[in-house]
Amino acid sequence: MAATDKQPRRTRLIGGPGILLVWLYGVMVVGAVSRSAVQIATEFDKAPLAYSLSAVAGLVYGFITYSLVRGGETARKAALVCCAAELAGVLIVGTWTLAEPSAFPDATVWSDYGMGYLFIPVLLPVTALFWLRRSRAATQ
Repeated sequence: MAATDKQPRRTRLIGGPGILLVWLYGVMVVGAVSRSAVQIATEFDKAPLAYSLSAVAGLVYGFITYSLVRGGETARKAALVCCAAELAGVLIVGTWTLAEPSAFPDATVWSDYGMGYLFIPVLLPVTALFWLRRSRAATQ
């Protein structure tokens, strides 16, 4: 028996609708990271909190994308935790931007629950959480 036969095979997380999740998260990575990089480089003093939160959102999207592509149970669990944290961030920042607009002189990716991104930031983690839980149930 070869050494590779002893290692458990990673469960794919990007089959079927999971491919769409990876694609959407990839688009969000590009959008959030490029937007925040330009804003941080050119006008950070205008809205440091908003631009920093957009950068954090981009990093979270990147990690989730990586976890989905990597596959396996450990990656699935990490993606679940990150998606839950992402959803909490969207809900907290979205509510904060509505309750205290003066705290955000410029929008973040998660402002107004992601309205500037067609509400994808609030819909994506909900969909991903459902998919990741379903993918776990399918492998058992």
